[in-house]
Amino acid sequence: QVQLVESGGELVQVGGSLRLSCAASGRTFSWYALGWFRQSPGKEREFVAAITWTGGRTLYTDSVKGRFTISRDNAKNTVYLKMNSLKPEDTAVYYCAAGVLGRTTSSYDYWGQGTQVTVSS
Repeated sequence: QVQLVESGGELVQVGGSLRLSCAASGRTFSWYALGWFRQSPGKEREFVAAITWTGGRTLYTDSVKGRFTISRDNAKNTVYLKMNSLKPEDTAVYYCAAGVLGRTTSSYDYWGQGTQVTVSS
C-alpha cells in the first residue's frame, strides 16, 4: 500500500503560480511512476502530468505544456507540480497517483484525496 497526501492548493489569480506537493508513505515510493490528474465539477478526471520513478521521463497534457512542471524527490518521498501562468480553466481538484507511467487513470493503483486549486479572474 502507498498512501498519498496532496497539499498546496489554494485560490490564486489568473497568471499566478502555485506548487502542489504530494507526500507518500508506505511501500517503496521510488518504485512507482507518479502522476497528477485533475477533475472539475461535472467532468471526468483528466491527466495532467506524470514522471517515471527515476525522473528521467515526463509526460504532459497539451494544455499545460510550457506552464506546468512535474518533479520528484525520492529522498523526501514527494512529488511536485509547479504551475505557472494559471488560467481559469485550470480550476479543479488535483489528485496525485502512483502506479505505472501512463495518461489514463487505469495506469495508477494508488490515489490521494485531492487538493483544490481555484484560479480567479
